[in-house]
Amino acid sequence: MGLWSRYRDKRTGTRYPESGVAPLPAMELRTALLALNGTGVPFRVRNALPEEKADLVAEWQVPQLRTTLKTRMRFVPEKGEVLTLDERWDKSPETGGRRYGRGPTTTVSRQWAYERGPDGRRRRVETFRFDSRDMRNPLLKVVLSSGWTWRGVLRKW
Repeated sequence: MGLWSRYRDKRTGTRYPESGVAPLPAMELRTALLALNGTGVPFRVRNALPEEKADLVAEWQVPQLRTTLKTRMRFVPEKGEVLTLDERWDKSPETGGRRYGRGPTTTVSRQWAYERGPDGRRRRVETFRFDSRDMRNPLLKVVLSSGWTWRGVLRKW
């Protein structure tokens, strides 16, 4: 693998399965990804709409941040790859309108409040936590453990 390929893979978030892991058929991979629903994950995996031009979409709406994350997944069985496009819509701090971005990014947000502890002293307590890896990591784990490559893309297909 050349230097350019490693750079591109790092920039797009591409990950490869362990060597020796036989790729599952595409339908089994689809079933495994859809099975993430109901396992306590904060997002849902669904069949893609025709205009999304993908096979599956993972979507997470975070009302506290007025943010929506989507990962579109398109299966390429002949290469054993899942092409992924990460998208994000959130509130722009400058204009107050919606802002769009794409590509693999890690976002962590926390909100805190002050309350009295058992000893009567005031202390800071975390009231909300958001980490975008809570969506990407379970998807990535299923894809890689199924023997497929997770190939990030930066442009819409």
